[in-house]
Amino acid sequence: MQTLRILCLCSLLMASFEASYSQGKSLLEIQDTRFLMNGKPFPFTGISFFNAIYNEEFNQTSAGRREYLAKFNAYGVNVLRVWCQWDNARGFIDGGSGQTMYMPDGSLKRNHLLRLKEIVQDADETGTVILLVLFSRESWNENIRLDDQSSERAVGELTKELSPYRNVIFQIWNEFDYRAVPYAKLIKQIDPARIVTNSPGYSGFLGTLEENRVMDYLSPHTSREDDRNWEIAPMEIRYLLTKFQKPVVDDEPARRGTPKFGGPKNPTSPTDHVLRIYNVWKVGGYPVYHHDMFQTGYGTDPVPPNGIPLPGFSAYHDVVFEFLKNRDRYLSAIEASGIKL
Repeated sequence: MQTLRILCLCSLLMASFEASYSQGKSLLEIQDTRFLMNGKPFPFTGISFFNAIYNEEFNQTSAGRREYLAKFNAYGVNVLRVWCQWDNARGFIDGGSGQTMYMPDGSLKRNHLLRLKEIVQDADETGTVILLVLFSRESWNENIRLDDQSSERAVGELTKELSPYRNVIFQIWNEFDYRAVPYAKLIKQIDPARIVTNSPGYSGFLGTLEENRVMDYLSPHTSREDDRNWEIAPMEIRYLLTKFQKPVVDDEPARRGTPKFGGPKNPTSPTDHVLRIYNVWKVGGYPVYHHDMFQTGYGTDPVPPNGIPLPGFSAYHDVVFEFLKNRDRYLSAIEASGIKL
């Protein structure tokens, strides 16, 4: 009788887990070097929205957030790159002390976790993917960091909490590789289907052999040289695609803006970004549009008053958004040449 009770309890727990595991409409998967959404090709097109969890305007209401997501989608953006750690002291909008998902012991801050889940749920309704960056090199460099044990707790708890949602990618670090492989293996132990990647270092560092074999797809920060980065970076992506036979995303490419945080030393043109994105597509990679709309603080010229990186604020960025809006027009010609995206 006792054995029967245990078996029944296990069955109930498994049923409960499967029900929660399958929650949501959007199932992101990988097939060879491509992303699929609900079994169909998914033209992964991202944007840097690092401050999304901590931006008040974006999170006022679910209805308002869905309107913003719909506008991103209308301009071809279907992936938001969002950071858990936004607690560095660089003066980025919506950032600063306490703006992190984690308590010092690695437990999760319930208010930030709840908001993240609300973002993920609304994104799911619009077919949008959340590329969630767990840890930040910027915070690490300022000695704002968890110890190894606390970090493992944070990774484990976040993996369990987000297990129902299949429109979330875990990116372990922004520009670092400390214990990235052990963290990836921990995530897979808890949630084998979770897509995991890492940004292993500063621009031009394409990752170690071990890490590139472990990650589900690769997301290096490719070369940002002011001249011809739109030619050099696609060559790096093509190399990784050929060697590792998995998707490669140009995760944080050269951008317009202040050189203070790794930006260009010379003036740039929106055409630089258009060429780069197009050339990334041509080799079979995927883009994230990286920009300067968060770095210099509210009230400065590059930053939208509401802190949300959408078109209609900057004539420079609007050129790129208009190009992304017409993505399918350009992808159709690329795919006709034999490149599958």
